[in-house]
Amino acid sequence: MSTTLPCTLMRAGTSRGPFFLREWLPADDEARDQALIGAIGASDPLQLDGVGGGSSLNSKVAIVSRSQEPGCDLDYLFAQVGVGQRSVDLRPNCGNMLSGVLPFAIEQGLIEAADGSTTAVVFNVNTRSRIEVTVRTPGRRITYEGSTRIDGVAGTAAPIHLNFLDAWGAVTGSLFPTGRRIDLIDGVPVSCIDAAMPLMILRAEALGVAGTESPAELDANRALLERLETLRLQAGRMMGLGDVSTSVVPKPVLVSAGENADSITSRYFTPRRCHASHAVTGAIGVASAFALPGTVASGEGLRAGTRALVVLHPAGRIEVEVEIEGSGDAAQIRRAALVRTARKIFQGELHIPDYVFSKPRAAADAGQAAQATAMAAPSAPDAGADTAAEAPFPKRPITIVVPTSAGGGNDAMARTIASKLSARLGLAVIVDNRAGANGSIASEFVARALPDGHTLMLGYIGTHGINPALQKLRYDPVADFEPVGLVGYSPTLMVAQPEIPVRDVAELVAQLEAGPGRYSYASAGDGTAPHFAAELFKLHAGVKMHGVAHKGSAPALADTMAGRTQIMFPSLYTAYPLVKSGRLRALGVAGPKRLARLLEVPTLAEAGVDGVDVTQWYAIFAPAKTPGDIVRQLNRALNEVLADPETGRRMEDHGAEVQTGTPEQLGALVASELVKWKGVVRQARLAAE
Repeated sequence: MSTTLPCTLMRAGTSRGPFFLREWLPADDEARDQALIGAIGASDPLQLDGVGGGSSLNSKVAIVSRSQEPGCDLDYLFAQVGVGQRSVDLRPNCGNMLSGVLPFAIEQGLIEAADGSTTAVVFNVNTRSRIEVTVRTPGRRITYEGSTRIDGVAGTAAPIHLNFLDAWGAVTGSLFPTGRRIDLIDGVPVSCIDAAMPLMILRAEALGVAGTESPAELDANRALLERLETLRLQAGRMMGLGDVSTSVVPKPVLVSAGENADSITSRYFTPRRCHASHAVTGAIGVASAFALPGTVASGEGLRAGTRALVVLHPAGRIEVEVEIEGSGDAAQIRRAALVRTARKIFQGELHIPDYVFSKPRAAADAGQAAQATAMAAPSAPDAGADTAAEAPFPKRPITIVVPTSAGGGNDAMARTIASKLSARLGLAVIVDNRAGANGSIASEFVARALPDGHTLMLGYIGTHGINPALQKLRYDPVADFEPVGLVGYSPTLMVAQPEIPVRDVAELVAQLEAGPGRYSYASAGDGTAPHFAAELFKLHAGVKMHGVAHKGSAPALADTMAGRTQIMFPSLYTAYPLVKSGRLRALGVAGPKRLARLLEVPTLAEAGVDGVDVTQWYAIFAPAKTPGDIVRQLNRALNEVLADPETGRRMEDHGAEVQTGTPEQLGALVASELVKWKGVVRQARLAAE
């Protein structure tokens, strides 16, 4: 028996893979991923039993649908399928496969073609970024024929223009996630940049190579590859991506001189092998680093305006048109565009054997029984009712949705919990960052997810306390969720950019009284704890500061460290490592008592500003109507993970206090927090901006 799926196989840019409409694939995410593994033939390194090509460049999948995003026409979900392993990675984007999205959508009737050329805005679901795509459509029909040549592909084809509109900081929330354009890692100058793809860029000569070697030569240099990976792991932590040992980002890039003032030579790694040509998203990142001053890749004499830059790679070149605005440290990339081509190879039916959708029956039954036994093991007294009737759980990988961007305290906490849960359950626990709308995007997504325990959320004071008290939302923090368990608490800290002339709270208040609006504060978004703490400080200190809202704490902290904003109220969990390293200065504690780790820092009340008490909390939630036995099993597993000494140490190292509890206790906390913060909103006359 086999499953038959409609499919179009396309060469898109310098990649190749099957294209599917979303409705052609199974609705269940696990079954969808298994279908993709079967389609590519991922289990075999040669991929003989699928349409893959035995390389990461030919193990790619594009999933297309009409977009639900405002101002966008199409949604594009990219999947990198494993080579020799059963895996599907939805974290990266692929600009090459992107070039086939609009032609495929036109042929499938999702977009009506115009006469001559057709333009559509594609929303990349992986990175939540927009790309404007233009294709040739003479007579209102897509054409693949033309005279455009791209290096790495034989022959010519019709040009496909890709205009990246907001790729800068799409993954980490900041173009330069570390707050600097050059960092020194183990004595090597590197530039960490997030432009379409998080990259770690190094000068080739810094690692003793020319940077013009072939991919085979670089792949044979084992010492070089090991050195790159060591640096990449450190860069990942500095960029706020956490432990990237099992992730493909950030990608390492070696750069060297180009042919002229408008070109740069690049060797792009994927990340443990040198790319045969170059990724499109990687070319955007390299061109951005080349166009901006102060990076290890910066060109000379680049001016504001639109420039045609060239990224030289092993198979030839990629031309990238960038629009530069401003100069010096204020220079920014407004957009970046390039040309690709695509070709439809075949369209028809793809036959996938049924065995790819599940383990052999005996093994599956044994695995589920083992999981059920482990989940039902004796635990804390609050674990719940008799477990004998509990159904085997979990049946597939669990996803923890995080309502903030990668690199912030919420993300770090979720990844700590996920890694321990994964080891305990014996299957993957995935962290899915869905930043935006002050946590509402993630909250709405989880509230509407299948209530079977396989989709969870790391909620916190902002999503289930402050933001719902501040404004009317499209989710109810009580009715739309099942509380699973509390994770911990973290006090709020008032921090300042170290270079501003402010030593303590009294000096800050005096300067703001003398010059209202002299300083601005960063928040993780309206309705978040940093926003409320700052507004309460303004109210009770009688001062004025302009607020700058960000999509999460990571970009807010990056702006504060860089001096674009000067004050912030992050959680101690988020801020403590940065205070300890001297990248932020702690001014006060927005809570009732001093902190054991920062005894020299007074409370705001001690510093003369009463009424600012914002203790942040974090918890795990499931969608409403998740069965009670599954909630109890999750609660037990969570509490056991939190009781692990290593988990406690990791959280305490950042300044968070682990706190376990029952689902009922978490539900009572949410109800009391809503009452509390609604009162604060009335008292402070706060409103969402």
